[in-house]
Amino acid sequence: MPIDRGTTSVSSWLVSAGRDGRPGSPLNVPPIPASNFVLGDQRAYARDDGTPGWESLETLVGGLEGGMAVAFASGMAAIAAVFEQLPVGSLVALPDDCYQGVAGLADAGVRLGRWRVERVPVDDTARWVALCGQADLVWLESPSNPLLAVADLDVICAAPRQPGATLAVDNTFATPLNQQPLALGADVSVQSVTKFIGGHSDLLGGIVTVRDAARLAALRHTRELTGATPGTLEAFLAVRGARTLALRLERAQASAAVLAGRLAGHPHVTAVRYPGLTSHPTHDAARRQLAGFGSIISFDVRGEASDADRVCTAVRLVQHATSLGAVESTIERRAGIPGQEHLPPTLLRLSVGIEDVEDLWSDLDAALRAV
Repeated sequence: MPIDRGTTSVSSWLVSAGRDGRPGSPLNVPPIPASNFVLGDQRAYARDDGTPGWESLETLVGGLEGGMAVAFASGMAAIAAVFEQLPVGSLVALPDDCYQGVAGLADAGVRLGRWRVERVPVDDTARWVALCGQADLVWLESPSNPLLAVADLDVICAAPRQPGATLAVDNTFATPLNQQPLALGADVSVQSVTKFIGGHSDLLGGIVTVRDAARLAALRHTRELTGATPGTLEAFLAVRGARTLALRLERAQASAAVLAGRLAGHPHVTAVRYPGLTSHPTHDAARRQLAGFGSIISFDVRGEASDADRVCTAVRLVQHATSLGAVESTIERRAGIPGQEHLPPTLLRLSVGIEDVEDLWSDLDAALRAV
């Protein structure tokens, strides 16, 4: 008999959900490399009907988020599926600080005449509340990427929305362990499975969680029509990675809190952005809404862009790489990424992994002092 999410702790759910459970079945749902199935009552073709591996991932994440989940080939595929539900001529409200892939998708839709876009500061709660009654899609990212602004989701999600409107939250940075957008009143929660859920820099994946059955069916239909289906191996790896999410996140965000505090006092750092710092502009919202402050830090290096680049190449334990949310710590200069030129030129985004915190600090401090 499947375990009951309502009576199971998050840590136990992560370890136990999405298993087959029948006598004689593998303890973990194995990768099943099949596109075609013997015709019967359940399944005919993988693109249309899914695979046991997808279903395992969807059960696990859906239970974490408190809804029903649809898995996709990547985080951007999941996001694009949400945007695909919009009628032509829609108004989209988008944060001024958000993932560049989302901004690029929104801009492409504007050029094609699919929708109009209004960019809004993450902390402008009054404007977000007003747009809930005007926009067809209110898209929030909290904490934001890479400035780590935390939106007043409890206030915005409670605001009246125009009929048919969708309020979606990219929950990747917070993870379902630190934030529950659907419980706050959002219609849609999106995760990049590539990041914290997978947690090992070895897969691409995305997932959308909703509570409404009609919305779920529409997203599944979009996945089927666009072919944005997750790979069999990727789904297996995502479930395996998710089993340790609670342990990884606990370690990483504890280290992040230590490193953020030390970076804030470093002579070669001019600014630190971390929701757990009392100096953070949206710390009050973070303290009110988040169960934990996460493991992402952004900070500005004293000097020029070239100095920040030198820090990235000087680290030895921290990896100079993009992406985030994995067991290894990664760092990169975000203004060097196309579409991110508006960011401070010396801003570095640090994703803290599960290494020893003192080793991480020694590495960062030495790299900063070498500039």
